[in-house]
Amino acid sequence: MGKRFVKPSPLMLLRNLLFFIIFLVSIVIWGVLVVLAIPLPYRWRWAIVNVWVHLVLISLRLTCGIRHEVRGLERLPDETSIIMSKHQSTWETIGFQAIFPPHVWVLKQELLKIPFFGWGLKSLNPIAIDRAAGRKAVVQVVRQGKERLDAGRWVVVFPEGTRTAPGTQGRYKLGGAVLAVKSGYPVVPVAHNAGEYWPKHWLYKSPGVITVSIGPVIDPEGLDSEALMQKVEDWIEAEMRVISKVPYTESVS
Repeated sequence: MGKRFVKPSPLMLLRNLLFFIIFLVSIVIWGVLVVLAIPLPYRWRWAIVNVWVHLVLISLRLTCGIRHEVRGLERLPDETSIIMSKHQSTWETIGFQAIFPPHVWVLKQELLKIPFFGWGLKSLNPIAIDRAAGRKAVVQVVRQGKERLDAGRWVVVFPEGTRTAPGTQGRYKLGGAVLAVKSGYPVVPVAHNAGEYWPKHWLYKSPGVITVSIGPVIDPEGLDSEALMQKVEDWIEAEMRVISKVPYTESVS
């Protein structure tokens, strides 16, 4: 059962509309800026995008009343790592940039075709895959993921592959675990409940505090991809039941 949204007041609808306008205008401006910055070093491009990230998060707090808290920040390792996270919302693709070291995402290649927004994504060298490619996509994730990790960039993987509604669980896919096992880089599991406040396919955002919970580092040494992914899934889904404000179902799609 997902979260039941209370009918918003006219004032909250106006505030949501204001955020939507700020969000769209800022995407256009920063989309152009990062394209112009492509010849610059990666850390400069990341810094430019980070200015946009903080603008969005501040605007989100002032207009929609949404902020976030982070639990377990002390668990982040010093070494480059793979983040495996729950995926519920657009929020984590923005908010994670204010929490974690410079990173790239494993994402569907169609996102790069979105004007301005996709240009910004492409400037940060994501791992853009064809989700219908099956094993070829996994090979791509491993090859390009290791290249990014060796260059000192963290890699963010959403194991469920697509956004899931609050209170539900998707099927965890092995691509990120294969990358960890073959590359030897550690995994950081992350749970969050952003979908309860910035839901999928819903223009209205509910005020509140998004909880981002960082789990203990998982060393891939001595594990196969299935065992590693089971550890990730067990921790994330157990933690989701702690931080979620909605009833949680047991079914896996």
